[in-house]
Amino acid sequence: MWRWHELLPVVDPDNIVYLGEGDTALLRIPNVGKELGLSNLFVKDESSNPTGSFKARGLAAAVSKAKELGIKKVIIPTAGNAGGAMAAYAARANIRAMIYMPKDTPRANIQESRMAGAEVVLVDGLISDAAGMAGETARAEGWFDLSTFKEPYRTEGKKIMGYELAEAFGWTLPDVIIYPTGGGTGLVGMWKAFAELEELGWLKNTKRPRMVSVQADGCAPVIKAFETGALFCDFWTNAHTLASGLRVPKSFADALILRDLRDSHGTAVAVSDQSILEAQSQIGRHEGIFTAPEGAATLAALQVLLQRNWISPDERVVLFNTGSGLKYLE
Repeated sequence: MWRWHELLPVVDPDNIVYLGEGDTALLRIPNVGKELGLSNLFVKDESSNPTGSFKARGLAAAVSKAKELGIKKVIIPTAGNAGGAMAAYAARANIRAMIYMPKDTPRANIQESRMAGAEVVLVDGLISDAAGMAGETARAEGWFDLSTFKEPYRTEGKKIMGYELAEAFGWTLPDVIIYPTGGGTGLVGMWKAFAELEELGWLKNTKRPRMVSVQADGCAPVIKAFETGALFCDFWTNAHTLASGLRVPKSFADALILRDLRDSHGTAVAVSDQSILEAQSQIGRHEGIFTAPEGAATLAALQVLLQRNWISPDERVVLFNTGSGLKYLE
């Protein structure tokens, strides 16, 4: 019988970086990197969070604060993963939870929300329709609304991803962060974290990453606004994409997202559903990582940026996989 320590020599320590006990991993992905001609390509894998996605970060903070403030019932609209995360933490906190989500949300998101005791209302429409209904119910019945950017603590939870990146890179920051953008809480939160780290004096240098927002071409309000120089996004009509987390016709924080992209000298990229599927297969075959479609979109966007010569071969590039592909099996 093999013992675990006898297997250690086959692991190349340069290829795996862990952030510490209980944290999600920052993984070097050398095989995809070699294929693309990049020497420092990483993925921040958020799929090991509770309920299988990065949404646990923001909702853990938001529900914890709600519990502290004596709030008894919380409500949220969701495109999928945020609902399951809120339901889980609300159950732990003994707080009632109600969730509005599109009826075509992945079944795993619906079932995990109900399993955690939340009342789930399926909506014939998009997350924007769900948000409108949730808001009406909140006002009429006294539910506390945990919608994206309607309270500050989800952003505070998400910004920890920025702290973790700095720690993993020895208190420096990567050159480029490629981030799938629906509501945009994580992008805005990380940019806030980098400013805080600089103010605290924790960074060895103050060079910040160029931030890249990725959306599906069937729902790309941020990309359109960025490319036209607009300060706000227009509502995207007929939004459609297989990546349910990217099917957000207009973020409540569109102005913040666009500001942070421009302040970072970053950019915004739209990718097709077909390229998302191809990228999901590519990273699975080469690295053994089963990404959510939203996470795969970042690899598809990276290939677009390489074609544009926007990224240099030796730059440190971080892709964000925001959840587990297991939640999208149907």
